[in-house]
Amino acid sequence: MADPYDFDLVCIGSGPAGQRAAVQAAKLGKRAAVIEKRRCVGGVCIDTGTIPSKTLREAVVAFAGLAGRADRLPWTRIEARPTAAQLLAGVEAVIAREVEVVEHQLRRNDVTMIAGEAAFLDPHTLVVHTESGWRHVSGQNIVITVGTQPAPTPGVKADGEVILNTDHVIHLKQLPRSLAVVGAGVIGIEYASMFAVLGVHVTLVEKRERPLEFLDHEIVEELIHQMRNHNVTFRLGETVETLAVAEGPPRKAVLHLDSGKRIVSDMVLFSAGRIAATESLNLAAAGLTGDERGRLTVDPAYRTAVPHLFAAGDVIGYPSLAATSSEQGRLAACHAFGVEAGPMASHFPIGIYAIPEISMVGATEHELTARKVPYETGIARYREIARGQILGDHSGMFKMLFHREDRRLLGIHCIGTGATELIHVGQAVLGLGGGLDYFLQTVFNYPTLAECYKVAALDAYNKLRF
Repeated sequence: MADPYDFDLVCIGSGPAGQRAAVQAAKLGKRAAVIEKRRCVGGVCIDTGTIPSKTLREAVVAFAGLAGRADRLPWTRIEARPTAAQLLAGVEAVIAREVEVVEHQLRRNDVTMIAGEAAFLDPHTLVVHTESGWRHVSGQNIVITVGTQPAPTPGVKADGEVILNTDHVIHLKQLPRSLAVVGAGVIGIEYASMFAVLGVHVTLVEKRERPLEFLDHEIVEELIHQMRNHNVTFRLGETVETLAVAEGPPRKAVLHLDSGKRIVSDMVLFSAGRIAATESLNLAAAGLTGDERGRLTVDPAYRTAVPHLFAAGDVIGYPSLAATSSEQGRLAACHAFGVEAGPMASHFPIGIYAIPEISMVGATEHELTARKVPYETGIARYREIARGQILGDHSGMFKMLFHREDRRLLGIHCIGTGATELIHVGQAVLGLGGGLDYFLQTVFNYPTLAECYKVAALDAYNKLRF
């Protein structure tokens, strides 16, 4: 009997979640396909998000003289401000290489790649509009992994020149002298810190009194301190009432805040949230509805209200990380075919690629305090670590939290060079249920930033003795 469906599993979107779901299905011997409407596979992650923004960050660090020993050897600094073209020169090359890697992975696992924009015709059938027309694609199971897109700018359309959304940054033709950033979430903080390091006068507007509330408060305070050292002006607890463009010449962005303040800048970057890219999917035809931001609700198996329809990645909301999206996609494919798969580990790392870099895994001090968990801190500062001296990073800070009674590791928090790499040692110990004794007994390479674990552990041990 002929199979009624073209594929056993179809992924709408080829970002980390869709890519991993399709590959997992293929490894289970299933017929898998991914549909991608963008110019390349990899979704937002490769096209306009994670990969290009982190590539830009490396260029900013290099041009700003923050890499290596520039702080200690002033004559190695680049005095002239780089152009946008210089900063973005390597982005397309990195994107092309990552696209090649993803395409190769999909091809070698016999995953069918379909270029076009998909919409539901019924719960099992998609209409895919391609450059040459349209076609129907049916799937026994469908995984919605379309990701997100920037929320619309209020009152005026983003033009990519004066009014920017976060997708526009990697296509800038020139650097501004002044920049207003609306929204101090992860993306807003990352871009604000990058531009500030380049000498751009940045004003950061955030409606909350504290940015990045989910992070350790001491780490956030250090971040704000370092960003202020680069002349970032913070307008916290403020909201934008109107956003407009003064035609000039030259054209300028004009922001009026609810408090009555007026901010005029060469450009404004609107980064106050993203919405799920589900508007064009015709979800109603599949029996689904999104929330006010287009996001889909799923159960622990990543199954939607329709049993054979799954969703994973940014389209389902928190934590909206490339790494967690990838794992969610894998688990969704396993559940679709009844394969035993445990829940995603709760202790996943969070990395924020600001300047300076931030990473964390586990509990924060304010969470432990609210839960009345007795804990002690262990602190190491980069200026006390030989590798920190070599790198010229004198402000980096590393913190571990231990349970006061059984000395279990509860959380790790870091700000400084290599934070997102350094955190993984602690993540492994946390996941395996280890604690203070492991770090006291372990030898770390010298000189490395990993010595922070030893120094912080000894600091905690000295406090716990009494």
